[in-house]
Formats: sequence, structure tokens, C-alpha cells
Amino acid sequence: MIIFLLLAVSTNLQAQSTKKPPVFVLVHGAWHGGWCWQKVSADLRAKGAITYTPSLSGLGEHKNTLNRDIDLNTHIEDIVNLIVMEDLHDVILVGHSYAGAVIAGVADRIPERLSKLVYLDALVIRNGQSLLSQTPADNQVATAKAAEKDSGLSIPFWPAEVFAVTDPGDIKWVNERLSAQPYKSFTQPLALKNPLGNHLPLIYIFCNNPVLPPVKRFAEEVKNDKNWKFYTMDTGHDAMITKPHELAALLASFIQ
Repeated sequence: MIIFLLLAVSTNLQAQSTKKPPVFVLVHGAWHGGWCWQKVSADLRAKGAITYTPSLSGLGEHKNTLNRDIDLNTHIEDIVNLIVMEDLHDVILVGHSYAGAVIAGVADRIPERLSKLVYLDALVIRNGQSLLSQTPADNQVATAKAAEKDSGLSIPFWPAEVFAVTDPGDIKWVNERLSAQPYKSFTQPLALKNPLGNHLPLIYIFCNNPVLPPVKRFAEEVKNDKNWKFYTMDTGHDAMITKPHELAALLASFIQ
């Protein structure tokens, strides 16, 4: 009897030790960097999750690498390479804002390494569309004009206040870290070989207070789509800054 109990305990402990922790890859939006996820990633790690917060080429700590060759495909490859090189599996891949296009491209290429896609107040870009083509006409004109300052290399960043960051300390912290967005990342069409999401579970988190106008129609598109799970957060666009703990708790709820 004692031997049986010891074997049962040993088997149970072995099962617990071999259980793999959840894996998150959090992809920032335009003008941001991996820095924006600091509080969210700290919470997720405290819950036992492996969490990566890469900065896309030309942004964040890589802003010194900004060049004319960086486009949407570059950013997709950034995340594909991270996941493959780190040998990650069952990844919950989160894309904020612009990164909705990035995670769609990643899912098209390596779906076998992902468990679900989470669009955080993101643009839902489909095959043949660019981010810029899916924004209002006046925004397209304003963006193209803004890029003229450096002959089409980049788009100057929108300040934190545009993203509904209201705390003075947060505003200062964010504005000190935002950087210019590679222009081609907005103009290059997304090329997908498979349906959007590549048959992975799709989740949308809509930040509705206040609503960022360019995002609103995408949230409305997926809200009643049976292929999506839809959630709302009572905060503005940069939820990882304004409500990081609430966002981390919601993301953690997606762990299987």
C-alpha cells in the first residue's frame, strides 16, 4: 500500500513538472515598442506565463535601424523568427492596433506554433489590403503628407494623448519612447495564402472608452461574427498603459 501511494505521488509530481507553462508573444502597435507591455508582461510572468515583448524593426530600441527597406513583411518576419528561434509552441499571439496585420501574417506562415490570435483594439487587415488603405480617406492623405518630411521614410508618431493616455506621468513616459513608424509598413498590402487567422481561434478586445475612430469599424465587423470571441474594455486605445492589470487578467483568462 505504501509503495502504491509513493508511486501515485511520484506520478502526480512528474505530471505537474512536465506541464508546460503558457506562452504569450505580445506585439506592439505603430510607433510603440516592446517597452509598452512592461506592466502587462510582469503580471503574466507572475502568473507563471512565459512572455515575450519584442520590438519590431525600426521601432523601440531598434529605432536606430530605421531604413527604407522595412515594410509589413519585415515585421511579420520579426515575429516568425522570434517564435521559431526560441522554439515556441502553443503561443497566444497578441497584436495591438497596427499589429493586427502582423499577427495575421504570422498565423498564415506558422499556424502550427500558435494556439490563438488576440486582436487588441486592432485593425483587421485582410489579404491584399494595406493598413493605410483601410483607414479613412482623410487619414490616408494626412499620413502621406506627414511622410513627406523625410521623403517617405517614416510617419511621425502620434502623441500619447491621441491614444487616450491621460495620466500625466504616463503621458510623459510614453511620449519619451514613441518613435517614427516605417512608412512602408503602412503601405505594403498583406499577402495571405490562407483564410484570415488560418483556422486558429480568433479573439477581439475592443477598447471603447474612448473609441479610437480608425478602429471602430473593425470592432463592429467582428462583434457578431461567429468566428470571433468578442470582449470589451472600459478604457482607451493604449490599454496596456492605462489598464495594464485588467488587460493582463483578461489575457490570462484565455489560457486553456
